[in-house]
Amino acid sequence: MAKKITALLLALILVVALVGCGSKKREVVVLTLSTEDAEAILNAAGIYLPDASTAAGANSIVKLYGYQNNLQNYSEAEMIQTGYWTFREKYGCDIDYIECTWDERFTRLATLVLSNDVPDFYEAWATDFPLYSLNGVFAPVDDYVDYNDPLWEPMKYYADTFFSLGGHPYMFVTDVQFNSIVLYNRRVFEEYGYDDPAELFYAGEWTWDDMLDMAIDFTDVDEGRYAFNNWHVETAFLTSTGVGLVEYNTETGKFESNLDDPRLERAANVLAEFQKNEVGYPMYNHGWVLNYELDSGGVAQGMTLFGMDGVYILDERRTIEDMETTYGDITNNEVMICPVPRDPDGDGEYYIDSKPKGYCLIKNGPNPEGVALLASCDRFKIVDPTVVNLDKKQLKEKKGWTDEMLDMWDEMYAIAHSHNTLIDYGSGLGNAATPVDNIVNFTRTTTESSWAQRKEANAETLQFYLDDLNAQIAAME
Repeated sequence: MAKKITALLLALILVVALVGCGSKKREVVVLTLSTEDAEAILNAAGIYLPDASTAAGANSIVKLYGYQNNLQNYSEAEMIQTGYWTFREKYGCDIDYIECTWDERFTRLATLVLSNDVPDFYEAWATDFPLYSLNGVFAPVDDYVDYNDPLWEPMKYYADTFFSLGGHPYMFVTDVQFNSIVLYNRRVFEEYGYDDPAELFYAGEWTWDDMLDMAIDFTDVDEGRYAFNNWHVETAFLTSTGVGLVEYNTETGKFESNLDDPRLERAANVLAEFQKNEVGYPMYNHGWVLNYELDSGGVAQGMTLFGMDGVYILDERRTIEDMETTYGDITNNEVMICPVPRDPDGDGEYYIDSKPKGYCLIKNGPNPEGVALLASCDRFKIVDPTVVNLDKKQLKEKKGWTDEMLDMWDEMYAIAHSHNTLIDYGSGLGNAATPVDNIVNFTRTTTESSWAQRKEANAETLQFYLDDLNAQIAAME
């Protein structure tokens, strides 16, 4: 196995030019990575890629549309392991990237559609579902992927449970990743005499009560110390209950409110304590921005206790120096991660909100078979143990991750791949997203209010918009 991994590392790097529509010329770094060893390993487990001589979509170009491109590389220093290389090497295919900005992503897409220049696919986001499937922007994918195939079967539950309408999946779900994490500096925890959250988690004892006690003890408004300084504290906390405020019921084909669930009320009561004790940095007094003067809240400086937010707070840090400045001396084991704590009065399980990786077919795109083939290549990469080892090697060598961090990453990944996972649809709920935000945002407001008050103020509006959303789903079906 070591020889195989070494062979994979001896990759041929080629540089080719890419011009994105409306963007400056950029260079794409193309890595040709042999699939021969990986296919031998996975074929033994009954997992196969389509035959190159007969695969639909082979020897074609697919048009990727979006404000970011996570398939092609733009830096030799940070080689992203994707199925794009297999797509090129094995099947003679390539990607034409049509770039847009975040703000214009759907208006520009509408212009392209009207001009009969329809792109093929768009990166999958939970926050686009079901709105843009109902609006006819995205098309179902079940004609192009078999979720009962061994390559895809582990993703069947997520595609069916979270991203299907009328029995039709609307995503090539190539992977599921946990979304929320808790990041902290062990040196700071030792200075304050707090138990290590990772050790508590492994013992099954990491609960909301622990986090609340630490948060209140640590916070000192006069000194500018706050337990939290992130955007998505409430969402991370509420989803740790194991129930979503709004969930899709696959049996009824409807989105349903869980406002009366006692698990959510228990979590909301803790969030109310967060607010009452002012443990969150008061963005509302500072132009609704985080305290960037302390570089993401000052975890390294001991001014913020918990970095509880989306996993992107790690993904955005591309160097060891960035990590040390932001979170602490990562190579000296100061930085650690763990899941959001569990309900002390719950079932003893840890729950985590997750996000899909994959692609959506743009309706009437000319090459859906090519997109399906690319999705298969990317899915194959995700289950290829040799590439997984390369990913971990990069995290250790380029970002300074410790073995403990990588082990905990695996723990959280396993939770995301169990049924202890939830999807936060956010703006994908359309108009219903507004009352959801009003209910959820405890710590990002100047007005203290109870869960009962928030329910009373927003429940009727939420149900009205959910009824409208469900009517659209019924009409489509």
